[in-house]
Amino acid sequence: MIKRLAGIAACAVLLQAGAALAENRAETVTFAPYVGGYTFQGKQHLETSPVYGFRLGYNLTENWALEGVIDYLKTEGTRTGNNVEMVRYGGDLLYNFMPKGSFVPYLAAGFGGFDFNDSKTKAIYNYGGGVKWFMTDDFALRADVRGLNYSASSEIYTNVEYTLGLHIAVGAPKPAPKPVVVEEAVAPKAAPVVAPPADSDGDGVIDELDKCPGTPAGVKVGVGGCPLDSDMDGVFDYQDKCPGTPAAVRVDAEGCPLDSDMDGVPDYLDKCPTTPRGDKVDRNGCTPQVVESTAQKAVAAGTRLSLKVQFDTGKSVIKKQYYGELKTVGDALNEQKELKGIIEGYTDNVGSDKLNQRLSQRRANAVRDYIVKNFKVDGKRLTAKGYGEASPIADNATAEGRAQNRRIEATFEEIPNFKPDAEQQPAPAKKVVKKVAKKKATAKK
Repeated sequence: MIKRLAGIAACAVLLQAGAALAENRAETVTFAPYVGGYTFQGKQHLETSPVYGFRLGYNLTENWALEGVIDYLKTEGTRTGNNVEMVRYGGDLLYNFMPKGSFVPYLAAGFGGFDFNDSKTKAIYNYGGGVKWFMTDDFALRADVRGLNYSASSEIYTNVEYTLGLHIAVGAPKPAPKPVVVEEAVAPKAAPVVAPPADSDGDGVIDELDKCPGTPAGVKVGVGGCPLDSDMDGVFDYQDKCPGTPAAVRVDAEGCPLDSDMDGVPDYLDKCPTTPRGDKVDRNGCTPQVVESTAQKAVAAGTRLSLKVQFDTGKSVIKKQYYGELKTVGDALNEQKELKGIIEGYTDNVGSDKLNQRLSQRRANAVRDYIVKNFKVDGKRLTAKGYGEASPIADNATAEGRAQNRRIEATFEEIPNFKPDAEQQPAPAKKVVKKVAKKKATAKK
């Protein structure tokens, strides 16, 4: 029962967590059911047991209250094991501290009677205190601890009762509404007409505060009426052709960083500030050194490359994992304009010769087209040729060998009569085949 009531109380706390502060109100009738425990002084030889009870009260004021109480318990003797029932009833006087808050502690004292197993009633008085925790004006959780003293056989016994319960208040008078005070309407006085301060340049800053009179119309200004200079380079934003210049960088009259050697790299980024005029420079303003790249070493006239590009059986789709390999070829062809090449496609021996021939041509075309499209290589410099299942490089009897045979190779050679500065290169020279007239041999008779 105690656990169930504690659960109900916890739920009530959650439901009322957002409510406004409640209080202990005067002139209300209160109901307070409770459960708890009752512990007997040791020499009475009775077991501690659950106790159930009910309080009915009335709040005389916010601080003082009267309550009637009745509770019941059932225990057994620690020596005899006999069942013992006890009923207690009486009246209490309570004093509530801080009644205007939602957390109200109190002290209590009272007098009453009790009896064991319908025996002769004995007088008992109690003292103690507790706390009320209001979730609303009419509902609170209540915890209470009392010491109970009574006399029997010329001895005074002291017991302890501790309880947890609810506190429900009803019947509080509603506060009288405040009287409505109707104020007489007073006609507003006309405000004196004051001429607005002058702003000659119309920038929103009056003349007497404007430190930059004569600012052009439409230009954004600061508090002092001067045009904005967002990058603090000394050139106003509306005149600045290079906004966003880093702080402390020297600029020209148009707000752009200085470029003393006229190489296109501003001085604050130029690591070679005295580059001769007309020299091509890198992003650091320095003349780049010509270094032969890896692509140039791999792709050269007279070389044959076995590209690391393989295909699934019967497929001509290039997988993403091989894009880097094809980038090497594309970059090399862009670096070496004098080269032309042939992309060769091969297959394994699965399928007919005719189908493999077509499949190898599709694979060669796919690689050739990928390089032309993605690296802007002139299509006249690359051709595609399929060789079917000819020239295997591994054993077609195994899956690993067949995968190696599904491959792409490439050969490269120089374009005849290549001119580096010409916009269009001459087409590869065609072989001239001289026709030689065959002389009919005259048989000698």
